[in-house]
Amino acid sequence: MKYISTRGNAPELTFEDAMLTGLARDGGLYVPETVPTMSKEEIAALAGLSYEETAFRVMKPFLGGVFSDEEFKGIIARAYTGFRHDARAPLVQLGPNHFLMELFHGPTLAFKDFAMQLIGQLFQFSLARRGERVTIVGATSGDTGSAAIEAFRGLDNVDVFILFPHGRVSDIQRKQMTTPEDANVHALAMDGDFDDCQAKLKDMFNDFEFRDGVKLAGVNSINWARVLAQVVYYFSTAVSLGAPDRKISFTVPTGNFGDIFAGYIAKKMGLPIDKLVIATNQNDILHRTMETGAYTKEGVTPSISPSMDIQVSSNFERALFDAYGRDGSAVAQLMDELQDGSFTVSQGAIDVLRDTFASGRASEEETMAEITAAFTQTGEVLCPHSAVGVKVANENLGDSPMITLATAHPAKFPDAVEQAMGARPDLPPHMADMMDKPERVTRVPNDLEHLKALIKERIAAR
Repeated sequence: MKYISTRGNAPELTFEDAMLTGLARDGGLYVPETVPTMSKEEIAALAGLSYEETAFRVMKPFLGGVFSDEEFKGIIARAYTGFRHDARAPLVQLGPNHFLMELFHGPTLAFKDFAMQLIGQLFQFSLARRGERVTIVGATSGDTGSAAIEAFRGLDNVDVFILFPHGRVSDIQRKQMTTPEDANVHALAMDGDFDDCQAKLKDMFNDFEFRDGVKLAGVNSINWARVLAQVVYYFSTAVSLGAPDRKISFTVPTGNFGDIFAGYIAKKMGLPIDKLVIATNQNDILHRTMETGAYTKEGVTPSISPSMDIQVSSNFERALFDAYGRDGSAVAQLMDELQDGSFTVSQGAIDVLRDTFASGRASEEETMAEITAAFTQTGEVLCPHSAVGVKVANENLGDSPMITLATAHPAKFPDAVEQAMGARPDLPPHMADMMDKPERVTRVPNDLEHLKALIKERIAAR
């Protein structure tokens, strides 16, 4: 199993090397050279298995033998010990043929835990056996950063630097990143929005002297291992509702396109998915692209669903790579055009994307109304991101069961939830004292050289 870049001009790597590398040296994202498939019988055999055993069977074909079965099973077991629901990703019924997949039972109460806890264990195992040390730099719109810090905090062979947009994450999201006391964790509040943070991260990866000097590694959803980990819960939930004997649909609230791209991979593997629906908030560049074929940045407007306040959806590049027949040069050209603010998807490629994905959007008012309606009608308390998903899913219900991904615990966004339903959601008991803890955070400018100097200084001090 080899991994290739979406821009077609980087070395082929093994799964382990692609995971530790993150962004390809040509600026592209790694994808498997071929996507393994599972037969109908293999999918049916997942029924009744633990989440961990399902994860092993779904992900193993992508590893290319870099871990033994025993090693990989141990990595998976350690990754999910901190989850507080035995099903890991339980389903709750919202209405006829509509289900909510709760992805917030991990250590930081967000879906990012499914991937980050696994990638933390993968990194720890790989680096230990190689005798290496790396510097992880991540950019977050809220949940990735806290999940990364939780996964890597306290590890001897990893330093973690997380860039988040100053003033544009919720108080709980910020506290999860700034209250850990571990010396290898560094929370950096950067001036600007998430796209600025993500751009600086990519600039660091494209500065090869800096990248090699600090042994830079990335755990944003640019990292293929992140996407692969998220493929698992599409299988586990679809099988629980009757797959492969019937098709299942999914609606995914998304900003960076990683979570829904995992669903696309599940479909390519053979999972009988009917609809894959992209749900966006008011920063609706993905929905606009699906409607018009033009990917045009219009600036980020802060919202009550801040993890989706994105205009440069990194993982969309992976979808474009397949839509353009895996033509890396064509994708590289589009990404060059994006530097000027926009590109137009060819008719053939947009037709491919529309055959695979549907899309919709929710305004701020519609998101608030959905939180209220869900609580009134079902008793389910939705975070704003999940509410975006439910609103769009309701517009796309059909004959097949619809599963909407609930991406975060409502207590991570208490102000919006309280405004919508009149009651403030409580943090789980094990996190109740978080708001009282002191913070460790560094305010930084939107300046590449400043960031590189700070990272070098912190590493040297360790």
